[in-house]
Amino acid sequence: MAVIIRTNRELKERYDELKAGCCFIGMLSFKSVKHRAFIDLLERGVRFFPSALSQTLGHSKVAQTLALRQWMVPNTLIIARRMDLMHAISTFNRLGIGAVVTKEDHMQCGLGVHRWRGVEDVYNQTPSYPLVLQPFVERYTDVRVIIAGDYCEAYTRENKNNFRMNLFAGGTSRLYTLAKEQLSLCHRVMERGKFPYAHIDLLVTGEGHSYLSEIALNGGMKGARITRDELDTIKKELLEEMAGS
Repeated sequence: MAVIIRTNRELKERYDELKAGCCFIGMLSFKSVKHRAFIDLLERGVRFFPSALSQTLGHSKVAQTLALRQWMVPNTLIIARRMDLMHAISTFNRLGIGAVVTKEDHMQCGLGVHRWRGVEDVYNQTPSYPLVLQPFVERYTDVRVIIAGDYCEAYTRENKNNFRMNLFAGGTSRLYTLAKEQLSLCHRVMERGKFPYAHIDLLVTGEGHSYLSEIALNGGMKGARITRDELDTIKKELLEEMAGS
């Protein structure tokens, strides 16, 4: 008989008996063997809410770039080894791209975001791989979007003293009204990544183009109108509804 499991403790206790049709509601916490557990359980037909894909993408900027690059700033690249950086130097020089940004794979709150004068500077520092490399956008608006079921809100994050706009880094926020095209972009990204709900960061250029910066299942809410408890309740109800359908 298929069962619904809601805690990691129960999941580990009943791991060997899980089969097709069984459901796990929650964030898988197998630490260093998480991806191996995902593969094993998915092959056995176990369903995850949130989806295994959304959980994987939400914890890896490199994985996000692999799956969602079509919505990101043009020429965003995954750098998996030193040779990739060598090729990127030639590509960016040919395109006339100067300053760049790198993002460390699992860092949050802007702590793993670095600005460089050019790809050559990145190459000379021998960074940790894999990482995300993208052109630096000089003028832009950082927009945080929260979507959960019928609930949606957006606000900007600004920091006059730091190109990292995270409120964690000392930024301020104000309400933002999403255009229809921006909301559509968010929904397309969520559909591709199988996100049942999401905290999405959009980069809106001075020319008015909107690009995906990052997406996660959970995130900071310092500038949000909804409270953490209210949002968590909506998320929980969504997952229970999905698991029961």
